[in-house]
Amino acid sequence: MSKHAPPLLGLARVIDAVNARFGQACAWLTLFLVLGTALVVVLRYGFGIGATALQEAVLYAHALVFMGTAAWVLQRNGHVRVDIFYQRFSARYQALVEVLGTLLFLLPVCLFLGWASWDYVANSWATLEASSETGGLKVVFIQKSIILVLVFTLVLQGISEIIKAAYIVAGRLPEPEVKHG
Repeated sequence: MSKHAPPLLGLARVIDAVNARFGQACAWLTLFLVLGTALVVVLRYGFGIGATALQEAVLYAHALVFMGTAAWVLQRNGHVRVDIFYQRFSARYQALVEVLGTLLFLLPVCLFLGWASWDYVANSWATLEASSETGGLKVVFIQKSIILVLVFTLVLQGISEIIKAAYIVAGRLPEPEVKHG
């Protein structure tokens, strides 16, 4: 391969970099989850003070930890795989399975989730939905938008994975070492 990556491979690398940075930033929210939850407990049981806004902020952060890091986990091949054949395939066959799995499962599920949640999120934005709890956050519409962040980042990562796997299938990238077990 030449010094300059083919344009599609360059696009995959940009998607990977953006999703990695976003996923890493969302992963840091786990620190807030621990500290925020501890503070809510101390305030509630130590001082009898309710902290609704903080509780809701922890809830929003929890959603971002899982939905905001999903594409990064996919990129790092950290998702759960239940198979008995894939691990024994050559790198080329694994790449072909990745292409087919992404095209037949990941992208359709993401597109369905985006389609099914669009009105839910749009209606929330149309009314600038706020918490129904006294002292709650006024940005429920932003929290609901995290669903679309999940869809967008997973679709982008799926495209990146297809590009990289297609180059492996075509023999234009060196086959990664296959790890068994």
